[in-house]
Amino acid sequence: MKYLRDKIMFFLIALLSALIINFILPRMMPGDPAERILMKMGGEIQPEAVDAMKIALGVDKETPLLQQFFSYLKNTLTFNFGISYSYYPVPVKDLILNSLPWTIGLVGISTLISFVLGTSLGIRAGWNRNKPIDSFITICSLIIRGFPYFWLALILLYIFGFLLNLFPLSNAYSTHEFLKGWKFFGSVLYHGFLPGLTLVLASLGTWILTMINNMVSTLTEDFIWVAEAKGLKDKDIMNKYAARNALLPSVTSFGLSLGYIVGGALLTEIVFSYPGIGYLMYKGVTSQDYPLMQAIFFIISLSVLIANFMLDFVYMFLDPRTRG
Repeated sequence: MKYLRDKIMFFLIALLSALIINFILPRMMPGDPAERILMKMGGEIQPEAVDAMKIALGVDKETPLLQQFFSYLKNTLTFNFGISYSYYPVPVKDLILNSLPWTIGLVGISTLISFVLGTSLGIRAGWNRNKPIDSFITICSLIIRGFPYFWLALILLYIFGFLLNLFPLSNAYSTHEFLKGWKFFGSVLYHGFLPGLTLVLASLGTWILTMINNMVSTLTEDFIWVAEAKGLKDKDIMNKYAARNALLPSVTSFGLSLGYIVGGALLTEIVFSYPGIGYLMYKGVTSQDYPLMQAIFFIISLSVLIANFMLDFVYMFLDPRTRG
């Protein structure tokens, strides 16, 4: 099938391009990671020690760039990301494995809730266009959408965490006592409520407005008039004809959102000191930790590409025109 073949080619080309860019960018950044690691250890820095550390890190200038690239390619595709500069000598793979579940749990659940809730409200508002419920939902969506999510995070943290002391100010679970089983699960939900609420509210307005616009546009199509002329129930027309076709652009956006879940919500995780990938990436950038940055950027790129590739199969199911 030509459609599927083209998508596979696009996936491979995009993945190779991401790998090349990911290899080049850190090597163009200023600073010497070998000297920085040795400075953390204290004492006088000897040139021989710096050269040995560069060889160990794989950033020595004596090794040809092409050889470095193939070594990087092999290590990356086998998920061997090397040693972190800022957390030396902890492997980057261990850091990511510790942070990734927190981000997937927080951002993934928040994205799913906001998409389902926003899409449902958008379908209702778009179907009841020019009615009070449509105007109310639209105005609320515009107000919510206007709030920067990091500012919203600070407001929620200040009110519910600092003033009212209803929720914790940081961390992903309680560190004051040893918890296990359902108590640990409850602690995770308790600590993740405010950052999760921030992410849901921050993206809810966009999902609602997108679906309203899609519904209004779809309701002008000829097949809607044909369905009404057949005497079908309004509920069937809304769900089986209007919503299904209006959902296609939102599915595209949702697929992209699923890909970016792995990248985390950088500012939200920083505000709440949440130990996810976003916060880990912030630490890597501020400390010029090239292996850590490369690993996170590669995982984000790979997750976005995989999400788009899977989205193409969903499109084949929703839109029969792509099967030809």
